[in-house]
Amino acid sequence: MLKVRNNFTYNKNTLLPLFSAEIAYFVLMKHRAIVLLLLLPFSSLAQMGGNTAYKFLNLPFSARVASIGGTAISICDNDVNLAVLNPSLLNPTMHNHIGMSYVNYFSDINYGYATYARKFDKIGTFSAGAQFVNYGKFLMTDNTGAVTGEFKAADEAFNISYGRQIDSMFSVGASMKFVYSALESYYSSGMAFDVAATYNNSARFFSAALVLKNIGGFQIKKYTTDNKEPFPYEIQFGISKKPKHMPFRFTFTGQHLQKWDLTYEDPNNPTPTVDPLTNEPIKQNKAKIFGDKLMRHVVVGGELLLTKNFNLRIGYNYMRRKDLAVDTRKGTVGFCWGFGFRIYKFHLSYGRAAYHLAGPSNHFTLGLSLADFYSKK
Repeated sequence: MLKVRNNFTYNKNTLLPLFSAEIAYFVLMKHRAIVLLLLLPFSSLAQMGGNTAYKFLNLPFSARVASIGGTAISICDNDVNLAVLNPSLLNPTMHNHIGMSYVNYFSDINYGYATYARKFDKIGTFSAGAQFVNYGKFLMTDNTGAVTGEFKAADEAFNISYGRQIDSMFSVGASMKFVYSALESYYSSGMAFDVAATYNNSARFFSAALVLKNIGGFQIKKYTTDNKEPFPYEIQFGISKKPKHMPFRFTFTGQHLQKWDLTYEDPNNPTPTVDPLTNEPIKQNKAKIFGDKLMRHVVVGGELLLTKNFNLRIGYNYMRRKDLAVDTRKGTVGFCWGFGFRIYKFHLSYGRAAYHLAGPSNHFTLGLSLADFYSKK
């Protein structure tokens, strides 16, 4: 349990722990109208850190995604769990598929989701799901430290997603999310939308995707009447490539593309600009600074496809390592790994991600097709 005073200034976000050319040409030349719609300036301001509510929407709910870096939007197969991040991945092969996930996070925090997909001929593929985060119990104390009670905190989201294939290579999708949040005596609800497009060239084992997350978000009920808070808007672009004669799929995802500079200057430990001995200005390495800003947008992952029923996964999140690692002992912060396998009619996945020396998060995901349980005559 965590101690929380009953007269503190409440910040809803502090309850979470510190946590290609091919598609460009194809989309721009053949689907100009769709691109213009996707790139409308829904928000010109970057929403990072503690500037938004409902940050749980960006957590990696799938074990597969968690094990390849924390975000992956461009892998095209029949894994319905991936469509939670990119609705344009919904396709007819996911018909009657169910996905469920549970995450043993930090302290008393647990979260998970469940989703179901169904296709409708000549219309497209729909999915419906629910996400939750349970932050556990908190002790409430007065100014003297005496315990006066306890309270709970939780976030939930219910979503409906739609995906449709425009042709053999190009698909689009959208999600509508209803969010409900209860943090002690503070309650809030709202709605937001995801819009996505995916290009998949199966002959070249190449795919790419663009996702605009949490666009048009608005609060139906605010935590406090005088404090309106935005949704965690984000633009992502990803590519996946499997060399023809190599059993490995590479995945690269660009995150937070709506803002270039994602660095953070700690006011309690600022970067020195003057040499304390000579009192001369310290020359900045512009190439290093540029590289640091660039890599904060990049998440790298891969899957070793050993057999149809078993594969290994690994990933690296540069920004997570830079923001959460302790300088004197960085360990494996930012790295993650996992595996997936099939037993009978069940697809099981495990993912382990290192956020801090305090410990990793453990992700478990189950996938199955209801059609596998139908008797075949």
